[in-house]
Amino acid sequence: MTEIAPNPPAPTSDEELVQRIREALRAVVDPEIGMNVVQLGLIRNIEIQPDLIQITMILTTPFCPAGPYLLEQVRHVTEQVTGRPTRVILGMEMWDPSMMEEDALAEWGLW
Repeated sequence: MTEIAPNPPAPTSDEELVQRIREALRAVVDPEIGMNVVQLGLIRNIEIQPDLIQITMILTTPFCPAGPYLLEQVRHVTEQVTGRPTRVILGMEMWDPSMMEEDALAEWGLW
């Protein structure tokens, strides 16, 4: 499992917490593609609730063999960073390469 350094300073706002979560999720790498879930654009929404973090993510393909692993890693890493229970919801949006970060697109040779 991916491990994140414990005890970072407490975020001062929900926006800062969302940024911290996104940065931590860069450690979650799709083993088939070799890129992280943030680069790939799989993290579609992070919602901060008082006692829960809810993340909506998608997969690159509907029957992605690494899907269960990625969903669990996103939950695990988020709980490590926030200390809060986390629910990861699988969104129904279809993934396409335009959702990737620009640097990731260049790495794939698409732009």
